[in-house]
Amino acid sequence: MFRSISTLALGFGLGLLLAAGSPARGEDLSPRDRGTAEKGLKWLAKQQFRDGHFEAAGGQFSSAMTGMAGTVFLMEGSTIREGKYADNIRKCVDWIIDHTQRNGCIGELNAPNQGLGYLYGHGYCTLFLSQIYGEEEDAARRKKLEKILTDAVQFSVLSQTSKGGWGYVSAKDGNDFDEGSVSVTQVQALRACRNAGIVVPKEAIEKVQKYLKDCTLPSGGLIYSLHSGGGGERPTITVAAIASSFSTGEYNSPLPKKWLEYVKPVVPVDRVGQDQFGHSEYTHYYYAQVIYCLGEDGYEKLFPKSKENDRLTWSGYRKHFFDFLSKTQLEDGHWNGVPIGSVYTACCYLTVLQLDKGALPIYQR
Repeated sequence: MFRSISTLALGFGLGLLLAAGSPARGEDLSPRDRGTAEKGLKWLAKQQFRDGHFEAAGGQFSSAMTGMAGTVFLMEGSTIREGKYADNIRKCVDWIIDHTQRNGCIGELNAPNQGLGYLYGHGYCTLFLSQIYGEEEDAARRKKLEKILTDAVQFSVLSQTSKGGWGYVSAKDGNDFDEGSVSVTQVQALRACRNAGIVVPKEAIEKVQKYLKDCTLPSGGLIYSLHSGGGGERPTITVAAIASSFSTGEYNSPLPKKWLEYVKPVVPVDRVGQDQFGHSEYTHYYYAQVIYCLGEDGYEKLFPKSKENDRLTWSGYRKHFFDFLSKTQLEDGHWNGVPIGSVYTACCYLTVLQLDKGALPIYQR
């Protein structure tokens, strides 16, 4: 275990190279787009329960929703001490700490309202607390957060399957079952912890990199699970895998490029809203992160022979997707949600809307 992972450190330099042509920052967004984000944030804040938690439809996924919502408020620029949503952030932190387990699992463990399992919540809460930890100035509180995050990393490592991925629950509890989307959640949480100075084992990152490679079909699409024998190509998981690889510094390696070549025609950005599909919120939650990281000329650097009118750029993606978000936002600020619910949808969309603010290290180029 060590603090300096070479592939992660390399990612920062490569990220700057890919994002050489930076688009407008958050303060330069149009009044319409700023208004869309502000309405969404106000609506989301009203969904917080008195004890500090958020939840999805049917009272499920409380840990995951609390971690995601807390991160969204941090992206706005508020902190645990100041800003429009400081009180919301503080309540999220207090609830998550109160629901952290002795074994290192952050969030509720084996609770009936956790939906598919506890590792989604663990991942999103770990990511959120890592951003809080990085800005914490109070020595006693910082030490407490360091202990929580160190234990959280250890819990993730011990939960990793023999094939290198993660499932809805730990490998021991889930008979070594793995699933791509949960794996991506853990990768980003580990990267966020490492960025904040928490020790992360190199072996865990190497194992998941191999896992994602083993999940890749010749077409470039990723399968649902190695344990279950595949399940066919999944564009949603493939998009998330690109984001996770960018998180670990894998920008120029052949595998993310192969995934991107597969995804680009399957999820065309110029038809956002016209071809909504299952898990489209989740897909664009990660696809936006990928294209934001590419910036204006990153795609061209990865694919030098691409035609000018066929390149992925953040400004192009933002135009189409932000138009969609503005047109589909309801008057009170929320968006109609998938079965998981409108809180989840708002968290996904507000993450995309606020990437340009660059408020959090995990979402900076």
